[in-house]
Amino acid sequence: MTDSQKPDETTPAQQPTETAEQPETAEQTGAATEQAQPAEPKPAPKPKPKPSPRPGPRPTPAAIAPKVGRSAAQPAAAAAAHHTTTVAEAAKWARVDEEGHVYLQLDGTEHHVGQYPDASAQDALAYFARKYDDVAAQIALLEQRVAAKAPTTDMGKAHQHLQEHVTERSMVGDVPALQSKLDRLRTGIEELKETERAEHAEAKSAQTAAREAIVVEAEQIAAADPATLQWKHSSSRMNELFEEWKTAQKNGMRLGRSTEDALWKRFRSARTQFDRHRRAFFSRLDSENAEAKAAKEELIARAEELSTSTDWGRTAGEYRKLMDQWKASKRASRKDDDALWARFRAAQDKFFSARKEANEELDQEFSANLKVKDELIREARALLPVKDISSAKKALQSIRDRWEQAGKVPRADMSRVDAGLREVEDAVRKADDEHWRKSDPETKARTNSALSQLESTIAGLQDDLAAAREAGDQKKIAQAEEALHTRQQWLDQIQKSAQELH
Repeated sequence: MTDSQKPDETTPAQQPTETAEQPETAEQTGAATEQAQPAEPKPAPKPKPKPSPRPGPRPTPAAIAPKVGRSAAQPAAAAAAHHTTTVAEAAKWARVDEEGHVYLQLDGTEHHVGQYPDASAQDALAYFARKYDDVAAQIALLEQRVAAKAPTTDMGKAHQHLQEHVTERSMVGDVPALQSKLDRLRTGIEELKETERAEHAEAKSAQTAAREAIVVEAEQIAAADPATLQWKHSSSRMNELFEEWKTAQKNGMRLGRSTEDALWKRFRSARTQFDRHRRAFFSRLDSENAEAKAAKEELIARAEELSTSTDWGRTAGEYRKLMDQWKASKRASRKDDDALWARFRAAQDKFFSARKEANEELDQEFSANLKVKDELIREARALLPVKDISSAKKALQSIRDRWEQAGKVPRADMSRVDAGLREVEDAVRKADDEHWRKSDPETKARTNSALSQLESTIAGLQDDLAAAREAGDQKKIAQAEEALHTRQQWLDQIQKSAQELH
């Protein structure tokens, strides 16, 4: 058995004899393409010759090429559309001897392709030409994948497989053309691989940067001051970063074990630090909340004790102190603080409501007193303006005595009625002061003494002025006149004051 025969090939009966010059018809070519083996004629009536091996079914492109990805697989029509080598074309590249041995002729050298026994030379050439067409079709498919820049996942294996077929010289056709295509494909595949490597490196770099950004943000959150951190927002963001990490790890490309391990250790360390700070912060916060709650519980207990007191003035002051202490104390948790405040406020409201009710009862009792005091205010205002200070003072004293006897007035009117009486008292007091100033003996004595001194001084200045005029001294005349004018003005003012004292 030759190297062109397959283990499953059977020996046909007597094959029809055709000359090498007879062209292959379209029917025969199509039949050879579609049928699994050459057509067998009816056996001759003579005894059958001893069976001998014959070519098996024509291998399909899928049978001689490695399996490729779906994106690279082309429809059967694409392979069928490839040029089919005719027997005449095959005869240009090969010869067939009498025993059916086929020889490929390249550059003056013959390469034994295989044997197609018990068949015509045309059948032998057609058989090995079909093997050439199958390899050419596979090369064409590979060219289409390279031109389309499909993934190069198994292009290298496909190219190696096709190169082996071409190197074996087990076909008939323009083998150098196939080799030239394979050489170009090798270069194209390498270029595609280089492009893929560059794109992969770029994508890996981007993925690494994205993963690095997740880690850096987590580290920044973990490194923030726990006292100023917004824990709700930060916790939510840290959970989002963890989900982003899992998504990137699940759906993203692999970054390499060492890179992923290093980034994961940093990310895990940041999350651990953040959780430790958060636990410590909330533990301390719980402790502070408990202390604040205990302090406010004490204030509430004191407020509740005072809520039944009827010592209105003193208790109101105590509540003001308690309120100042409440404002100065630390806040508990929002839920506890609201509940504590409601209790504290309830105790206050109880006391102040009771005081209000008591004051309202008193106001009803004091309404009659208010009428009396309003009448006293009208009586006091009738003293103004003060003409006789002695009579006004006596009348005002009588009004004061009756004012005290009238008793308290409603709280809402206290300021008004007190201000009304105070206005009259101030006017009488001012009139009394003015009367005293005018009647004070010491003031009169001082005024008379000043008058005597000025009158004496003026008399002297008048003598000086007369002497200066007699001497005709203009300078002394001017000085004496100026001094005399000034003293005369003083004298007029003192005389006016003295008149007011009488």
